[in-house]
Amino acid sequence: MSNIKDIFVTPLGLNNPVAAQVLGICSALAVTAKLGPAIIMGLSVTAILALANVVISLMKNTIPSRIRIVVQLVVVAALVTIVSLILKAFVYDVSVQLSVYIGLIITNCILMGRLEAFAMQNNALDSFWDGLGNGLGYAIILVIVAFIRELLGSGSLFDWHIPEFAYENGYLNNGLMLLAPMALIILGCVIWFLRSKKPELQEKN
Repeated sequence: MSNIKDIFVTPLGLNNPVAAQVLGICSALAVTAKLGPAIIMGLSVTAILALANVVISLMKNTIPSRIRIVVQLVVVAALVTIVSLILKAFVYDVSVQLSVYIGLIITNCILMGRLEAFAMQNNALDSFWDGLGNGLGYAIILVIVAFIRELLGSGSLFDWHIPEFAYENGYLNNGLMLLAPMALIILGCVIWFLRSKKPELQEKN
């Protein structure tokens, strides 16, 4: 049980896949202008990663080494297709906002990295918790970035809006927050903060 706890909890903290390995940052730039799509993207990646890890772990002894990457891609692509159909059926508006980025989950470095580095080497249960932990770790970063961008850029979070009196007293929405470069800057600040808490992640001159 302690091993499972370590596998699940570690990616949620200082060994976050985005902060520690700088993986999966492309979607952080693309889908974090609003909090809703960022949450859906994070949960989608989490579900796909956890399930893909389990499938690959169960198949690892039957996959020829020379085609293992192809098999991993096929498994991920099938799960991405299922998730895409579910989103279109139940949260169509968000699905439209995410557009092609759901399909691009197939190329997310976190998925391929965990499948190759963990699922191919470990049992299905450990692989499930590893996928769940890394997926949620990725989702946390997306939510943090989206929270800041939507609040300061649009003056809203879901159906809540900054009170009118704030605008009457000089507050202005910062439209720059909605541009991709600001997502990169905010993400860089988050990575800097997390790495500052773990000296071994800091690059040496």
